[in-house]
Amino acid sequence: MELFLQQVFNGVMLGSTYAIVALGLTMVFGILHVPNFAHGQMYMLGAYVCFFLVTIFGFAYWPALAVSAIVLALAGVVLEFLVFKPVRNAGGITPFISALGALIILENAVVVLWGPEDHRIPNPYPGIIDALGITMSTQRLLVIGVAMGLIVLLQIFIKRTTLGSTIEAVAQNKEGATLVGINVNKVSSLTFAISTGLAAVAACLVAPIFMISPSMGSLVGMKAFVIVILGGLGSIPGAIVGGLILGLIEAIGGGYFSAAYKDVFGFGALVLILAIRPTGLFGKEIKGR
Repeated sequence: MELFLQQVFNGVMLGSTYAIVALGLTMVFGILHVPNFAHGQMYMLGAYVCFFLVTIFGFAYWPALAVSAIVLALAGVVLEFLVFKPVRNAGGITPFISALGALIILENAVVVLWGPEDHRIPNPYPGIIDALGITMSTQRLLVIGVAMGLIVLLQIFIKRTTLGSTIEAVAQNKEGATLVGINVNKVSSLTFAISTGLAAVAACLVAPIFMISPSMGSLVGMKAFVIVILGGLGSIPGAIVGGLILGLIEAIGGGYFSAAYKDVFGFGALVLILAIRPTGLFGKEIKGR
């Protein structure tokens, strides 16, 4: 029982991180209807910005996290302007190729500038708490708390504010939103800023726990796509639930079977769920297709 509870705790921590990253990705998909393949690399850049702020410039952990989120939010606006806006109305696979190009450029630029070596941010909260037979590090508890807080704040922002309502309106009907005077370009830039800012926060939260490397964004980005598909394309509740499900499957499968195959368990669950529900857990069937 103690092993099970320990793995549930680890799964909730992982799932909370995945949910934050997937939330940004699903918001972008809801606006542009094009997957941002470079989302994982923006997550990676957020971790690197936080690392350099802490280790080289002497920032405290929380100011470094805040600055990293702001820097990546601005980088998201630039990414949208340079990569996605020019091909917004292009048909076929053009937007997909642009996104893949951004992925390759960002990952290789980090290798060229800072090398392929792994790094780690010094853990600001190294304490350990034991409760009910579960060993919980303070940093991991912090990840869960901040992630849940961000999820609640994002839901309030989307449902209770004018800016959030415009994002939802564009996601539901871009042409209709344009007709009532909503600036789709500004909404698109804002969505990218929120998306990459959230990815940076997620990266900074787990950077003291896991190693930082140029390739770290690839796997996280792939898992974010798994979560978005699992929860339902464009569904914010689906991204939250899908992230927690993936985290729990990985932790429990890795704890009871083999940690080497934890990613296999996650992708296997995706195949199984989509075989039963092709639109994902919260996805809606598209009529006429």
